[in-house]
Amino acid sequence: MSFRKILICTGILLVLFLSLYAWNRSTGILDDFSTKVGLEAVGAVLNPFRQAQSAVVGIWDDYVALTDVRRENKALAERVRELEAQILKHREDLAELRRLRELLKLPVDVSWNPVGARVLAGRLGPNSRLESFSINRGYVNGATPGTPVVTNLGLLGRVQRSSAHTSTVFLLTNPMSRIAIFTQKTRSPGILTGNGPNRPLEALYVSRDTKAEVGELLVTSGLDGKFPKGIPVARITSLKPSNYTEFMTISAEPLADLQHIEEVLLLEPTGTVRPPEPATPRPEFVGPLLPDFLKKDDPEKAPGGM
Repeated sequence: MSFRKILICTGILLVLFLSLYAWNRSTGILDDFSTKVGLEAVGAVLNPFRQAQSAVVGIWDDYVALTDVRRENKALAERVRELEAQILKHREDLAELRRLRELLKLPVDVSWNPVGARVLAGRLGPNSRLESFSINRGYVNGATPGTPVVTNLGLLGRVQRSSAHTSTVFLLTNPMSRIAIFTQKTRSPGILTGNGPNRPLEALYVSRDTKAEVGELLVTSGLDGKFPKGIPVARITSLKPSNYTEFMTISAEPLADLQHIEEVLLLEPTGTVRPPEPATPRPEFVGPLLPDFLKKDDPEKAPGGM
């Protein structure tokens, strides 16, 4: 292209530019158009970035919020576990309190001092769990050999061996157990013996003329000096005259639950003499009026006296 053509094209372009400039100054159409086009271009470029930024910020906020929620849920779950553990503990404490209250209802006289103890474990060996168990008291705190052991339901047995702080209790089902008893209603005396685990107790030396019945309770008589008088021991399950002796053949079952024992009472002798039971008043004299000279004498010497 020649220089002349370049000048002509440059002149034409200049004239067009000046014309457009003058026209735009008077109308402002090009300014509006360029502004709108520029805004659209900027919006087309910035909007995707802005949406991406919002999405990223939203995801981050959700993640942070979810992390806080997870942390809060974890803390709440831990708190729930703590509360459940406390509830279980309180239930155990309440059950223990109820058992101890029942234990304290057991009536004993002033010659015996009740001492609470906790069962540690049954003795090792087959079937021995029903014959003996260990407690957390020894001879320094109330569990000397021979000490009676009871629950709120009745007699369990006696302390057989004891160390300073631990003892072994032989249950009344133990074959070596011997307990002097009365039938509760008919007051027939006898000796209750154990026959081993899962076998009924046997009441020996109960007279054939006893009026005892099935279901009647057997209570300690206190005649052996080893147990307080009147502690429930067992319930008669069967009785019949013996074919070989002059006594009755009586079977009984323990009143206490020998398989689920947690707390017991030890009845420690206090050395206090039991107050005597009220004597039966002598019957009034019935008969003719006494002469004056006999009224000051013993009524038993009077005619018709007992």
